[in-house]
Amino acid sequence: MTEEAIIQGCIENDPQCQHMLFKQYSKAVMGVCLRYAADTSEAEDILQDTFIKLFKTIRQFRFEGSFEGWIRKIAIRTCLAALQKKRIRYTDVNAAEFAIDPNALHAISAMSEKELIEMIRQLPDGYRIVFNLYVIEGYGHDEIAAMLNIDSGTSRSQLAKARKMLQRQILLQQKIIMHND
Repeated sequence: MTEEAIIQGCIENDPQCQHMLFKQYSKAVMGVCLRYAADTSEAEDILQDTFIKLFKTIRQFRFEGSFEGWIRKIAIRTCLAALQKKRIRYTDVNAAEFAIDPNALHAISAMSEKELIEMIRQLPDGYRIVFNLYVIEGYGHDEIAAMLNIDSGTSRSQLAKARKMLQRQILLQQKIIMHND
């Protein structure tokens, strides 16, 4: 069955098509949810909410552009809505004090994608959200500020803090690996 036929079936509330759509896209959507959520349980809840919203709004998809991209936007909005309920605090800081250590760039090449994603998941909520939106999703600071109802300077400082924290974690990981070798 083609993607278009599956989507059309979902528009008509066909449970078989809904199951097929979930099976086809749940892994990718879960990847998005895991990057924003604090743990797997929270990510699973957000995944479920994403598909509930998807099936309620699927009539709005106009078959223009990527369906996966459309789902991804729903997932991101659902993640942000779930996280906003936690009343996350964003604080400003002078970004100049968060220079990137060149040694961290070398250490990154020795790490797996899974290790990097786990480090991102361990960031405090505000850092993790802004880091994901800026670095992974490609939003600008003004867009992030509008989405999160914060100042664009706050978005910049959260990104700087996230990068600095990741840098420290990466360098620490490298030292641990080198010590064990």
